[in-house]
Amino acid sequence: MSTKNWRQYIFLATMVGCIQFVLLTFIAMFSYPGGTHDDPTTTGYSFFSNFFSDLGLTVLPSGETNTVSFFLFTLSLTLAGLAIILFFLTTPALFKNTSGRNLSLLGSFVGVLSGLFYIGIAFTPADLYLEWHENFVLLAFSSFLLVVILYTLAIFLNKDYPNRYAYVYLVFAVLLAAYLWLLFAGPSDIRIQATGQKVIVYAEIFCMFIQAYGAQKIEVYRSTRIAA
Repeated sequence: MSTKNWRQYIFLATMVGCIQFVLLTFIAMFSYPGGTHDDPTTTGYSFFSNFFSDLGLTVLPSGETNTVSFFLFTLSLTLAGLAIILFFLTTPALFKNTSGRNLSLLGSFVGVLSGLFYIGIAFTPADLYLEWHENFVLLAFSSFLLVVILYTLAIFLNKDYPNRYAYVYLVFAVLLAAYLWLLFAGPSDIRIQATGQKVIVYAEIFCMFIQAYGAQKIEVYRSTRIAA
């Protein structure tokens, strides 16, 4: 199998990684026994009052073991992190011989780190390693904003890469910057924080799906053109 075909499969795998994250986290939410940090007696998962990280708790605030949603959260976030890593290891090949080449390489370096930070979140449950968990969260989101900025510029500098994918990155960059403001300086209301977190997480997954879809289309087009 040629290198080009491998790249196509990696971009497809990235899309699958995005889809599985959405599916498994929704299943994890339905499997969550209940309890928030403010009220351990609640039943089930509250979209507006529970954080994503609550799915990854080994023991709930109520003292109950959280086996199913913990496993699904850890698995889904690990696979998503690996998908991000594979995507950014592969994408610079689409920027060869362009003025955006160096930006794509730098963006991919930070992108791989960001993927590792997301995996770090998965393997540091907040009830066991709170400081590590919070640090990985801050590093993952902050580094991904830099990735988005670098790749936006790289795409604009690549005349063969459709600018619509740069605009997708730009829209997400605005959302991510707003979320980082919310995280560092916004109101401490748990409903606002928990809801904002879910919006940005699923927006990032949607952004990555679109980018992987676009990269796959570009790779298929280039492979077809070269073969012809």
